[in-house]
Amino acid sequence: MRQYIFGNPLEEFAVVEETDKIIVTSELADKCPVSNMKWEINVEDGWISFTIPLEKNDIVYGLGESMHGINKRGGKYVSYNTDNSHHSDKMHSMYGSHNFIVIDRGCDKSAQGFCFDTPARVVWDIDVDDSGEIVVVCETCDMRLYEISESSENRLLTAYDATRIFRWAIGESYIPPIWAFGFCQSRWGYKTEADVRNVVKKYQEADIPLDMVCMDIDYMDRYIDFTVNKKRFPDLKRFAGEMREEGIHLVPIIDAGVKVEPGNETYDEGVENGFFCTNMEGKPFQAAVWPGMTHFPDFFQASCRKWFGSKYKVLTDCGIDAFWNDMNEPSIFYSEYTKKTSSIKMLINFISKSAAEKYAELDNNAYKDYRHFYHYINGKRVLHHNVHNQYGARMTQAGGEGLEKLLGKGNYLLYSRSSFIGSHRYGGIWTGDNESTWDLLRTNVKHMPSLNMCGFMYSGADTGGFGGNCTRELLLRWLAFSDFTPLMRDHSCMGTRKQECYAFGDTEDFKRIINLRYRLIPYLYEQFVEAAHNGEMYMRPLGFDYPDDRTARVIEDQLMLGQGLMVTPVLEEGATKRDVYLPQDMEMIRFDGYTFTKSEAAKGWHEIEVPINEVVFFKLPNAKVMVTREASKCTRDIDMNDLMEL
Repeated sequence: MRQYIFGNPLEEFAVVEETDKIIVTSELADKCPVSNMKWEINVEDGWISFTIPLEKNDIVYGLGESMHGINKRGGKYVSYNTDNSHHSDKMHSMYGSHNFIVIDRGCDKSAQGFCFDTPARVVWDIDVDDSGEIVVVCETCDMRLYEISESSENRLLTAYDATRIFRWAIGESYIPPIWAFGFCQSRWGYKTEADVRNVVKKYQEADIPLDMVCMDIDYMDRYIDFTVNKKRFPDLKRFAGEMREEGIHLVPIIDAGVKVEPGNETYDEGVENGFFCTNMEGKPFQAAVWPGMTHFPDFFQASCRKWFGSKYKVLTDCGIDAFWNDMNEPSIFYSEYTKKTSSIKMLINFISKSAAEKYAELDNNAYKDYRHFYHYINGKRVLHHNVHNQYGARMTQAGGEGLEKLLGKGNYLLYSRSSFIGSHRYGGIWTGDNESTWDLLRTNVKHMPSLNMCGFMYSGADTGGFGGNCTRELLLRWLAFSDFTPLMRDHSCMGTRKQECYAFGDTEDFKRIINLRYRLIPYLYEQFVEAAHNGEMYMRPLGFDYPDDRTARVIEDQLMLGQGLMVTPVLEEGATKRDVYLPQDMEMIRFDGYTFTKSEAAKGWHEIEVPINEVVFFKLPNAKVMVTREASKCTRDIDMNDLMEL
């Protein structure tokens, strides 16, 4: 892998391995040495554009968390982390920016990989309007370009080869404890200890396995980080201990903004030590999020990260060992610059607007706000807009480093909403505030391999959808796919239909689907850990494993999992059958909630029946897949010494 250095970029964050370095001098600025690429550098206006030609059958993989399909060809994308829950193919930006692509040029030509390593805004046009090329515009002249175009064995690279080289270069992915592969129930609206107890009780009464319950912002005192509302959770340490006796881990949320409130320890420490981002006048920048006006920690400062990471001790001392970081794009409701009226009037006006109007306003305001506050990086004042995409990643770094010090490596769960390549070493991600639609279930399937390519292996979507009213059928089909994703969390928004598995009447079908997860956990976790250690992918497109198979290369609704399985979820409303393509002879595995049934299936197309309460997937010949003999009620009860081969 070769690195081209433009201008004076930030210290390397995405890539940790040594690479061949080429400084782009004035001589190189006019002549791009990268095969099949042209670049144009405009120092005066502060941008660099890259143009890469595509041939008719080339496939473009990558970009992690982005819309469109697994093949990114034909789409426009903007790497500029944004809090917007209206996910559709028309949405150009999401919560993370993962600027890595692989061009699969077929079996007779080497694949190429490119990482455009900059935390600034990047605009992608990947053969939009059949242009026959990729155009990447980086809104900075200070960046790194990594090129992967040849192997050390002097042979043609496949798309998977190029991805493996990149995965090795960016460092080992975060590995959570095995209980993080258990089922998690979450909802914005569990306001009290009694609410959480009721969730656990209902799952136990339904005999449905459960390992985690998330606590959203209502557990805090007035939404202030590292505080607990004593009326709602009188003794969190006692409560967390009682839950652990039931095999349940509590997962509290941590937001990026620190409330402006003199006398609050976190606020006072941040002000005293200069740990907050500053405005144009050099004073702490103020913006409104859930607790009201807040300051944002300057996570680009190592001392700030160390301080913020140490604050998790407030909760780890209560026996908490799992966290989700949120609002860290950073999300901004309004700021000292975009606020036009009093905060109360502003809030009333905001609430009265439609969801689409709210997010359009938030996006517009945030974009302005990001140009009005600053970081101190290596002693220099840097505009947030220029490093925006790395902010949430640096918060994950702060949390991961802090929790490792507090609890030890491998002993905590951490996942985040905003991300950038590099934060995959410190925690996982979920794909943000989606909605209860079949389109977004299909998007979840397409996200998984793209995220894996960029190092984000512990990942998943809000199963069932965060916004909207999920139907029983949609939740069951979504759970059947989430059986295989590392993060399996049912999460929904306050004000929507209740989405817990027991909220839909008869719970037997839900029990059957989640039982599969708890039978498979030994295999899933083993494959995850091996992939993390070896720079492999946990979930892959079929084309990665079968690069010479033209049919496999274009299929986007079947995924390879680990070394032995192929996942084939049902993704259409009302469907009880689906077509499946087998690139080789395999075994079809049918699970009815209690029993695995195997049958031989020959290479080629098959129409398979998949009742709503069953899951069908496929196993490669001679693959060793070890599962539990029965589904336990939580991961703590899994006997790893008493397994059976599937």
